[in-house]
Amino acid sequence: MDIIRTTTALADACNTLAKSEFLTIDTEFIRETTFWPELCLIQLATADLAVIVDPLASGIDLKPFFELMADTSVIKVFHAARQDIEIIYHMGNLLPHPIFDTQVAALVCGFGDSVSYDQLVQKTTGRQIDKTSRFTDWRQRPLTDKQLDYALADVTHLRDVYTYLKTRLEQENREHWVKEEMDILESESTYDLHPDDAWKRLRMRLRKPHELAVMRQVAAWREREARSRNVPRGRVLKDDAIYEIAQQQPRDTAALGRLRTIPKGWERSQSGGPLVEAVNQALAIPKDQMPRLAKPTPVPEGAAAASELLKVLLKLTTEKFGVAAKVIANSDDLERIAVEGENASVDALSGWRRELYGEKALKLLRGEMALRFVDRKVEVVEFHEENVAE
Repeated sequence: MDIIRTTTALADACNTLAKSEFLTIDTEFIRETTFWPELCLIQLATADLAVIVDPLASGIDLKPFFELMADTSVIKVFHAARQDIEIIYHMGNLLPHPIFDTQVAALVCGFGDSVSYDQLVQKTTGRQIDKTSRFTDWRQRPLTDKQLDYALADVTHLRDVYTYLKTRLEQENREHWVKEEMDILESESTYDLHPDDAWKRLRMRLRKPHELAVMRQVAAWREREARSRNVPRGRVLKDDAIYEIAQQQPRDTAALGRLRTIPKGWERSQSGGPLVEAVNQALAIPKDQMPRLAKPTPVPEGAAAASELLKVLLKLTTEKFGVAAKVIANSDDLERIAVEGENASVDALSGWRRELYGEKALKLLRGEMALRFVDRKVEVVEFHEENVAE
């Protein structure tokens, strides 16, 4: 199998690929030992051409590939697009547009909450994927023909999956549902997490403002350190260490060294001083500027029962329209709707989700709709205004 290893060959292939209406894309990468994914292989396919690009080849310039990703006349088709797009965004400083994510489309088309790519291929094309090369170290060279066949099959199968799902969406008039989700995947904010927001990714075990201030400052320091050294966050500092530092607030390296989660001698490393400085900076923040967590909304009587009714309504909706439940709402969303009603800031109350489910959920809470059990099944009953008035 020929692999593209030169800039000239890549440019020629991209010029041909750009003539197609859509293009399927997949990447193979390694990120166990790095902060940024290490791109090891790029697979591209149209109806007439399928190629593999070796981004590790000596002297290759990926500029033609990034230009293709920026070509708005070609739909870029991914499956589970986020990590692939993250790589393109980081390396090429651009976001592919327009895109189509078959994982999202499959959820909208009723393939269930947890359908895998190989299951989706089997259900839409009837073909089985050989998974024996799944755990390949894609940095190794040379790759075997079997490994390359496996990599290329991802994008050649994806052509048929895309065609199937696109047809389904058009037949059921659901293209705008997927478009709303693609807008999120095409947003720069999805991939450009600011270091000062890194603390929000941690589990909120702490609640005191000064503890949260330290956690925010230390998490930001770790984020910058991990990025600059290109190592995983946990290689710089474990999450448990951040929680203990936030609680104990060591103001010097000696105090840092006494913490249970800090390896012996680590406080004397080049990281010890900057970490302590981050703690002291956090504690110097005026109290009224320290972060605070919103107080939990009091749960009114009957909210638990209302949440259970909303779950039943959600199940009826997903069964009727063949949409995966998690695409519409999760348990936390339903609880917020039960407590806050129209004021709940959840996806289920906006866009196509509101049209499909959210409006009915609010009617159920207002008593304008009911659930009843008839002939061994639950059904929805909507009241007319005159009936409600009575």
